[in-house]
Amino acid sequence: MTTWRRVGLAAMAWALLPGLAVAEDAAQDTVRDTAENGAAAEAPEPLKIEHWLDWERASAPQISPNGERIVYARSSVDKYTDRWVTRQWIMRADGSRPRELVEGSDPRWSPDSTRLAYVAEDADGNAQLFVRWVDDGATSQITWGRTAPSRLQWSPDGKRLAFVSEVAMEPSWTIALPRPKDAEWTPDPAVIDTLHYRRDRQGPKTGYDHLFVVPATGGTPRQITDGPWDVEGRPQWRPDGSEILFAGDMVDDPDAADPWTSHILAVSPSGGAVRQLTSQDGGWGSPRVSPDGQTVLYSGAVAVETNYRPTVVRAVDIDGGNDRLVLAGLANAPRSLLWARDGKRFFFTLAAEGRTQIHEGRLDGGHEPVTEGMHSLTLTAISDGGVAVGHRSAPQATTNIYRLTLKRRADPLMLTDVNADILDGVALGTVEEFTVGSSDDARVQGWIVTPPDYDATRRYPLLLAIHGGPHAMYGVNFRPMFQMFAGLGYVVVYANPRGSTGYGSDFANAIDNRYPGRRDFDDLMAATDAAIERRSIDTDRMFVQGCSGGGVLTAWTVINTDRFAAAASRCPVINWISFAGTADIAEWAYTRFRPDFFDDPARWLDHSPIMHADRVTTPTLLMTGVRDLRTPLAQAEEFYAALKRRGVATKLIPMNDEWHGTSRKPSNMLRTVLYMDKWFREHSSGWDDAGPAGADTGASGAGQ
Repeated sequence: MTTWRRVGLAAMAWALLPGLAVAEDAAQDTVRDTAENGAAAEAPEPLKIEHWLDWERASAPQISPNGERIVYARSSVDKYTDRWVTRQWIMRADGSRPRELVEGSDPRWSPDSTRLAYVAEDADGNAQLFVRWVDDGATSQITWGRTAPSRLQWSPDGKRLAFVSEVAMEPSWTIALPRPKDAEWTPDPAVIDTLHYRRDRQGPKTGYDHLFVVPATGGTPRQITDGPWDVEGRPQWRPDGSEILFAGDMVDDPDAADPWTSHILAVSPSGGAVRQLTSQDGGWGSPRVSPDGQTVLYSGAVAVETNYRPTVVRAVDIDGGNDRLVLAGLANAPRSLLWARDGKRFFFTLAAEGRTQIHEGRLDGGHEPVTEGMHSLTLTAISDGGVAVGHRSAPQATTNIYRLTLKRRADPLMLTDVNADILDGVALGTVEEFTVGSSDDARVQGWIVTPPDYDATRRYPLLLAIHGGPHAMYGVNFRPMFQMFAGLGYVVVYANPRGSTGYGSDFANAIDNRYPGRRDFDDLMAATDAAIERRSIDTDRMFVQGCSGGGVLTAWTVINTDRFAAAASRCPVINWISFAGTADIAEWAYTRFRPDFFDDPARWLDHSPIMHADRVTTPTLLMTGVRDLRTPLAQAEEFYAALKRRGVATKLIPMNDEWHGTSRKPSNMLRTVLYMDKWFREHSSGWDDAGPAGADTGASGAGQ
């Protein structure tokens, strides 16, 4: 088992994680001992929603090439402007001398470890590229454009920077208006003539992402790709600086583009012809050039008919020859491909069976985990000397920065603990992992969060939480919302039903052409039954909630059972046919079922919750962001109207300032929890109190 060390901080609650069930038993013994001996001056409090206003996140660490310093993002809630503010912090590689460096994003070290390139706002509020000398703080603004630079990458000699920025589309269809001089007319409308014309969290697609190169000392950026297609991912320089590699699908007509197709491409930093390295059709990305410049690793999937496409790792020679398979049959998509300095090995992160570990791969096709343990451990950067950094989370450990030397059974060193002050004196809910059998001999992995003051002689409300995707995975990372509900007295159960990733392609494709359906529903009910068997549950106070794909399955659950007292379906898809033409992922939406609904709509209708609304009796709350382009508000509106007409208790809450999801804004996280808790309490009985303190204080949302 991997051991964990701390730097200058008190012992962590997650030190008990190797035996979570034991930790829970120990916690109960502590409660009994305290009660008997009267030893505690003040009982610890559970995690409350107001703690969210002081929450912090540490993420995206980058270690300097010489291995001496680490820069990382530290985000905190500005409770007065209702937003997350991200600042870059810097510390020594041993975790000492942490301090704020600059407000900005996407920092990248220069090859000689003396400078940082990053993106920040200029005096006019436009995102620009800056370079800062780390030792003396001297900073230069490098770009002055009106479109934001992103995905920065230094040239190997440190003299240039490559970045990606949007190039505006030219109007393709116009008319001539007899507009009087100086007239203030209504702006021209957008003329839409492409299938994918908008993006969630952005709005209308106004241009194409292309590659630029600029001197690191400032100057005019040179655009080196163009056309009606997007550069995908972060560009990668060849070690000799002669070319920049990236992913994309070069087409002359955007409607001719296949969203499942992209290739590994290369172009000179001076511009010119773009050459294609990959030969096999598929959706390829994440190119990584070996230290000797001779081999390119990349990942992606071959286009197949099924909804879930297994990701593989491939390699190709720098001249485009010897394109070959390296790794296949993985439980999930490998992430964060990074070469070892010897050029013979590479590293990646793999999320499987609820955990995320770092793996070491070889070009001959072998791979093995470098880390182990009950955690989610990601890799973000490796120094020239082989020291790696990333971030880690566990059931009772918030996300923080770590450092380790990449070797088998590596011993990671925790460098930050940004929420230690908030969690001091807070008792978190214990987390138990379980596996349960379901229909068709399926095995389902899940977890139960128990209130910190759990007493087996009492009966507790149960909340079933369902993840989105549907091809995604719940894991053992820290989940603030679930801990908040545990603090409100709920037992929370969450699981990975069939369709989830992390268990291989057969498990993920078990719902192919049949989602939502019997299989995923059976698995969720098996997880619910497992929680009832393991905990003291009041079966008259059971509730279900989920967002996105979880909202779909929440709606499907109340269609197929009335065992839950109330439900909250957040950002759901309710009608697969109307969804296909209104979501920002139109091509994905049009391939949910086979055949097309033009030819045979049976499957499209059978798996659309709207067609079964007459079977719902469970009070159902609906919530969707007003800006949501992924599962548009109209989807929730369809279900709301159907339930309302049929006399089923329901409310619709369009969440202001939210795209896909309901909790990105700090205040909306609180609203999401409080609205659901209030809904559940109003539609059940047996509660010991009238509701959580503050549930009605400052409440928003007038009845309509």
